[in-house]
Amino acid sequence: MRFLGNVLATIIGMFVFFMMLFFGILLIGAIFSTDSVAVSTENNSVIELDLSQVSEDYGGKIFYKDFDRYESNHDGLIDVINGIKAAKTDDDIKGISILNNVSSLGIAQTKALRDALEDFKMSGKFIMAFSNSYSQKEYYLNSVANTLYINPIGELDFRGLSTEIMFFKDFQDKTGIKMEVIRHGKYKSAVEPFLENKMSEANREQTTSMLNSIWNSVISDISKSRNISIARLNEVANGLLARTPEMAKTEKLIDKIAYEDLYHDDIKKALKVDKDEDYNKISILDYSDKVATTSESDSSNDKIAIIYAQGEIQSGEGDLTIIGEGSMRRSLQEARKDEEVKAIVLRINSPGGNALTSDLIWREIELTKKVKPVVVSMGNYAASGGYYIACNANRIFAEKNTITGSIGVFGILPNLTEIATRNGLHTEQIRTHENASDYSPFVPLDEKFRNFSQESVEQIYKTFVMHVAKGRKMTFEKVDAIAQGRVWTGSEALKLGLVDEIGGMDAALKYASGLVKIKKYSTVNYPEYEKNFMDYFQKSGFPFAQTKETFIKEEIGNENYKILKQLKKIYSQKGVQAIMPFEINIQ
Repeated sequence: MRFLGNVLATIIGMFVFFMMLFFGILLIGAIFSTDSVAVSTENNSVIELDLSQVSEDYGGKIFYKDFDRYESNHDGLIDVINGIKAAKTDDDIKGISILNNVSSLGIAQTKALRDALEDFKMSGKFIMAFSNSYSQKEYYLNSVANTLYINPIGELDFRGLSTEIMFFKDFQDKTGIKMEVIRHGKYKSAVEPFLENKMSEANREQTTSMLNSIWNSVISDISKSRNISIARLNEVANGLLARTPEMAKTEKLIDKIAYEDLYHDDIKKALKVDKDEDYNKISILDYSDKVATTSESDSSNDKIAIIYAQGEIQSGEGDLTIIGEGSMRRSLQEARKDEEVKAIVLRINSPGGNALTSDLIWREIELTKKVKPVVVSMGNYAASGGYYIACNANRIFAEKNTITGSIGVFGILPNLTEIATRNGLHTEQIRTHENASDYSPFVPLDEKFRNFSQESVEQIYKTFVMHVAKGRKMTFEKVDAIAQGRVWTGSEALKLGLVDEIGGMDAALKYASGLVKIKKYSTVNYPEYEKNFMDYFQKSGFPFAQTKETFIKEEIGNENYKILKQLKKIYSQKGVQAIMPFEINIQ
């Protein structure tokens, strides 16, 4: 039996070895093969604007250190916008089709994309849009089209904006799981759900103001595109007067009620293609990749560096969705030392995060400003820690519906003393000095530790306000009056002096080039992220390389996974936080 067992083990071992060898050869071949050839664009083509794989501004440049190989991804929003700009003057491209589009882009990102589509229409080329049903955010984007289609039994969601916040105070009392909160700022409502059972008036005030500001920006654009008054659009939203295709068409929010095949027939008519033939299509990501990899670079040696700060701010290296001091400081240093780089545009899309990391990045920007100008372009968010790293720039640009401000700090300490005691767990501490023991979630928070923590929060808040006051040329008292953790939209922040101009990336680049008096320049993107062998293995989608996150998402569903991520984020926050009080998702 032992002999048969050894034989079986040997066979299994050989099988596993050859499987690993086989997939290893495939992987190495993929890594060292030449880059994919850019797709060709046929004459009389239409771009399909599929945004399902687009979520970040920057697709990223990755260095796989195990293989000494670089990989540039051109699937960011900026690449899509550059593709649309190129398509405007490309004789082979006749129009853009927005078909059943669903995206995870934020509202300010959607605004930037919408502006690019508006500019594309100036060429006289068409934009046509079809959907079986429109969410409010998708309708906002699609409303830029020359002709809007909806399925005969589809739906159009047009009702105004709302938000929902869950409160945990009673839940903590019942379960014995408590979150100890230390904060500064009456509007710092990130921690309010742990302290109250209902929304404070301060939080209600800022949330109402923010939603109204975002809504006004959205319907202002829709009003111009659809030639419907803002007053009438508000009446439609209040009465749900566009809830069916027929009602939406009556209110002129939709042009045609038709099935998808008739939509394609109308595109063929516009292209003068026979009804029985297919028309040429190219996806926006393929086209954007082609533009990024084949377009001729500017002959000038002058460059403007674009440094992307996207995601929550945390300590460490960082990656495409996390702002870390490692990659950010390295990017600023490299751009600062590169003599061809004349100016820097810092593109921020962040709700904030770790206060210490925010300050380290702020300091690096201070050092960089002594050598060359830094201009900030804000995306969906540049709030709390995101504003911390923006406040000392030479110029700050924001979209009308960017969420910014939130100048405040807090700390959260989970405490499990009560639930542990209920279940028979008891903890004692022994120490050589009065303050030798660190915080323990199994011991009640004493007043002395709370006072020390509050002192730290107050010091960081004071530093934050001082940085803003210096960067924005305001008094400490004036900043403090509009701070306290309150969030503002870009249009509100402009009036308060927290930003300088309303505009997107193009406006920021134009201003930066003007500061250094250059007319012709190319752009260079940062950061460059470092990855290892297994990162490439998982990214490539090879068998058995499924990530833990992908597995969990498949098991519990996307919505439950989002809730799990939020809880995990709350419990994993370390140190004092400068982060937005809530998360906004416009549907």
